[in-house]
Amino acid sequence: MTDPSDRKDQLEVLWLDPLAPETPLDQWQDLADNSVDPNPFFTPEFLQPFLQAFPAATVRLLVIRAKSSQDWRMAAPIGRRRAGLAVPIKTTWTSYFAPLGTPLLRDAGGPDDVAAFVQAGAGSANLMAMPFLPCKSRVASLAAEITGWESRWAEKLSRAGHSFGDLGEIQYKTAMSGKRRKEMRRQLRRLEDHGPIRISHLTGEEAIEGFEEFLKLEAEGWKGRAGTALSSNPETALFSRNVIKNRSLNNGVRIDQLWAGDTLIASLILFIEGAHVFSWKIAFNETFARMSPGAQIAAISMKQNLQSPGILEADSLAVPGHTMIEPLWRGRVDIGTLVLSKGPLGSSLASLTAVDLKLERSLRSKAKAMKAVFG
Repeated sequence: MTDPSDRKDQLEVLWLDPLAPETPLDQWQDLADNSVDPNPFFTPEFLQPFLQAFPAATVRLLVIRAKSSQDWRMAAPIGRRRAGLAVPIKTTWTSYFAPLGTPLLRDAGGPDDVAAFVQAGAGSANLMAMPFLPCKSRVASLAAEITGWESRWAEKLSRAGHSFGDLGEIQYKTAMSGKRRKEMRRQLRRLEDHGPIRISHLTGEEAIEGFEEFLKLEAEGWKGRAGTALSSNPETALFSRNVIKNRSLNNGVRIDQLWAGDTLIASLILFIEGAHVFSWKIAFNETFARMSPGAQIAAISMKQNLQSPGILEADSLAVPGHTMIEPLWRGRVDIGTLVLSKGPLGSSLASLTAVDLKLERSLRSKAKAMKAVFG
């Protein structure tokens, strides 16, 4: 157990504007590079392009810093939003483009750092939430140890991912065994009718060019028709291009491609952060839908991940129950919304938050079911 007041003379709290010129990007990036729980979306490479493209987003960077060394111990963007349908609450920042809310915690960080972070983040309401937080993360574990604070999982979900080493190989062989392997090989042979099969894994500057090919492919599909492709509006186009450019400079992005001759069949964008892989965006040529291009590129990427040295875990970032990725990436990534509260008022608000989230998810599921029935 720990109380942040025990180290108030050793730690200090900073609230920074992520876009301000005086915000020390080198210290921010150093923390991201040495975080025990990697999160590509809380790095300056990602967060700054997002906030530049969407200035309406009210986000402040909460930093816990050691007074003596000035080293950043813990940091995350914080915003105020509704947890579900009604209850306003301070949260670590997540979005449709960034479904991971794990704060950056230095690999040598401990419970005192997390305690100071939660106390500052919660503010006078004594209430904050961390959505899309991996349940097995070190931050989640340490948050449960803070003296005087109650932690509860307002919701828990499980999405596709995969392991590495022997377990990862078993998952891959299980997913690609028997009928599925035979069918996917047959589909690849049909693709060969349109030209020789070619697989590319683009990193560095090649990824920048590969991303332009991705944007074109995505815009030609249903997302383009619906206006939700990254290139459909100037803001998302600018933001995503800058993110890929930033990350490519540090080999933090890989773009996997499946070609048949000169035709791009499918493309998957992955972020590499520390020993973790996060699949960010996927696009495929709908003309070849009967050849399962999405499943083909997901299987290709998993195989490449397993062959990459130093990688320990992959997170699909996909919605739970995704029909394409879950049969292939057989591992599970358990995530949830962790709500932290203190005192009677904070506890009451935390209970309301849990009910609010449950109601929102129930209504969303019903709406999805009705759409499936009525179209």
